[in-house]
Amino acid sequence: MIIDFHTHIFPPEVREKREDFFDREPAFKLLYSVRGSRLSGAEELIRNMDVEGIDKSVVFGFPWYNQDYFKRSNDYVMDVVERYSERLIGFSSFFPLAEGAEKELERCLKSGLSGIGELAFYASTIADDTLEAFRPIAEIARRYNVPILLHTNESVGHHYPGKTGITLREICDLLKYLPDNRIILAHWGGGLFFYHLMKRDLKGLLKNTWFDTAASPYLYDKDIYSIALRIVGPERILFGSDFPLLNPGRYLKEIKEAGLSKDAIEKICGENAALLLTKLH
Repeated sequence: MIIDFHTHIFPPEVREKREDFFDREPAFKLLYSVRGSRLSGAEELIRNMDVEGIDKSVVFGFPWYNQDYFKRSNDYVMDVVERYSERLIGFSSFFPLAEGAEKELERCLKSGLSGIGELAFYASTIADDTLEAFRPIAEIARRYNVPILLHTNESVGHHYPGKTGITLREICDLLKYLPDNRIILAHWGGGLFFYHLMKRDLKGLLKNTWFDTAASPYLYDKDIYSIALRIVGPERILFGSDFPLLNPGRYLKEIKEAGLSKDAIEKICGENAALLLTKLH
């Protein structure tokens, strides 16, 4: 079974008139005012899954700051997950420090969503006050036994819309603050997994951490798969396409070309995700 752990979907009103949602949402405007940026709905995603051979996808919207926007987005996710329960697995998304975020998370998890994310700090850093404000979200996640998927990115290299100023130290501080939460770091954790080679600190810090592959063909050579596997093992890597940014087939081709074993490919492309989601119950 192939499970795509990182896909974005939006309700019809956002897809049809995205500019109406730019007001008071600078992060959304930053990412989706760019020419060629795509917004997908559930039906388009499922059609693509059928073409690309994807069995299930984890779906979420955007980390909106506005309460009305994140409620609409999460309502849409809950609706399509119910309608396509054999294909879609829903996560709740919102800006984690937004007013009403905790109440919204409780509502979504009580309604059957399976995780939290993709959360992101596109316009801010993870300072000490951010960590303290994040505590209630983490406590709810532990109580419901669900993972948190967090946007990260490399702090070097070329600039692109949505690349934040968050550093690896800040990501580490967040992981230290949430030692009992299961965390998925999107986009290879900004390269944090390389530091699992250090003899002290990082191995223990990353014990409850997974890394997804979202946007990998844009960022890394395909050798990253074999290198990451050697460093953290195949059990900690989750295939995620960031659809509709990229089609899943591009990743699957690179994974096959990376020289991984059949067992490792099966873990990365589905078994790890299935196990992580099974642990929810």
